[in-house]
Amino acid sequence: MSEIQSLAPRLLWKWFDQVCSIPHPSYYEDKLADFIAHWAKTKGFYAERDEAGNLLIRKAASKGMENRPGVALQAHLDMVPQANEDTRHDFKTDPIRPYIDGEWVSAEGTTLGADNGIGLASALAVLDSEDLAHPPLEVLLTMTEEAGMEGAIGLRPNWLQSEIMINTDTEENGEIYIGCAGGENADLSIALQWQPNSFQHSFQLILKGLRGGHSGVDIHTGRANAIKLLARFAADFQQKHPQFEFSLAEIRGGSVRNAIPREAFATFCFNADPLILQTAVENFRHSVAHELAHAEPNLSISLQPVSKPEKVFTGEKAMGIIHLFNALPNGVIRNSDTVPGVVETSLSVGVLKTEAEQVRATILLRSLLSSGTEYTETLLSSIATLAGAKVSFSGKYPGWEPHQDTRILNLTREVYAEILGQEPKIKVIHAGLECGLLKKIYPQMDIVSIGPTIVNAHSPDEKVHIPAVQTYWRLLTGILARMPAKTA
Repeated sequence: MSEIQSLAPRLLWKWFDQVCSIPHPSYYEDKLADFIAHWAKTKGFYAERDEAGNLLIRKAASKGMENRPGVALQAHLDMVPQANEDTRHDFKTDPIRPYIDGEWVSAEGTTLGADNGIGLASALAVLDSEDLAHPPLEVLLTMTEEAGMEGAIGLRPNWLQSEIMINTDTEENGEIYIGCAGGENADLSIALQWQPNSFQHSFQLILKGLRGGHSGVDIHTGRANAIKLLARFAADFQQKHPQFEFSLAEIRGGSVRNAIPREAFATFCFNADPLILQTAVENFRHSVAHELAHAEPNLSISLQPVSKPEKVFTGEKAMGIIHLFNALPNGVIRNSDTVPGVVETSLSVGVLKTEAEQVRATILLRSLLSSGTEYTETLLSSIATLAGAKVSFSGKYPGWEPHQDTRILNLTREVYAEILGQEPKIKVIHAGLECGLLKKIYPQMDIVSIGPTIVNAHSPDEKVHIPAVQTYWRLLTGILARMPAKTA
């Protein structure tokens, strides 16, 4: 039990604290799902998990609401596991430690999991409440959304009975989302050739302190990608010091595909005076710090001596890898012509690893248009061909096509306007929501997405705005209470 249980609405924050106490990173949500299913059954609710592990709970309508259309509240069970380099935390075994910081709730050195833990907690709070008015209710909790929407992809057809769905994965107060981008994973690899390490000096370049963030929501903000910055330095250094012979023993960065990498590392091995490399690092740091003064005020680039590795990449491979990742596109590819202010197509280099036989990167492609996804596939394929690398694509999920006139959108807009004292914004988001996949399986279902203000999701700076949670709760419960009766 943490201090956040003192916040209002009490039932929502009690459940969020419970969610934080049970480890639930992607692929390790079963313990949380089983806990919730057991609790639901003790309350007398229908609770079942499908073949993909998704959990569905049903609660009968409150008295007098039986003739309303059924509503499904939807959230995902997993969270993005990101920790600061100096934070000792095992996301598979250690609880999240939330704390109150003024008007915000944050976590100690890790992602908070407000994405989508607040939405999850709100759905459980509605189930737990005994005094809320609501229609026939379903709560759908999906598996492994953050690592590829695997639960939504495998959702059992003909399982849900609701006519309307409220997705709870939006992260901005005052906004209603009615559409989102689709996405796809790209796996880029380049084969390694090793040689014995005959170099005298070994130093690790450490790039850290970046803001990171959500690779969909934050892709247009100008935040730096640590992997790209590291490759930029190495390419710049090689071009400015062609006589300086060096190789790499390792290059790595990022930890999850859908977060902008905050940290990256490379081990340089060489014979020349280390002062040459140290001076180049300091000059690069000064130049980039000025360039990114607003976007990345805490940028840190440093060198540390390390033990001599037994082997290094051959010189040709080291240069090929450096130039490949320096040239690789990253960020906004195109803005939308039809939805002003929204990114149409982007890609983000999320993870870079050195393995025994290859260097491998995981890249997330997003687009509102299938043609945008196809273009980025072609772009990466061409770059891979030029670089002697390989690329494969997987986990494609559809976007969510917006519709401006549905009964749940009209009701949500009406209730929200009364709470806010002004019209809410109706928006399409560049991030991926499960709504597109859910709509594909249940095409007749009307869907909207709402949620409180969450900033810096997918990073250890993640935090959720307490007053926005209160507004979101009023909105959610108001929609349920005012769901109109079925028409003949």
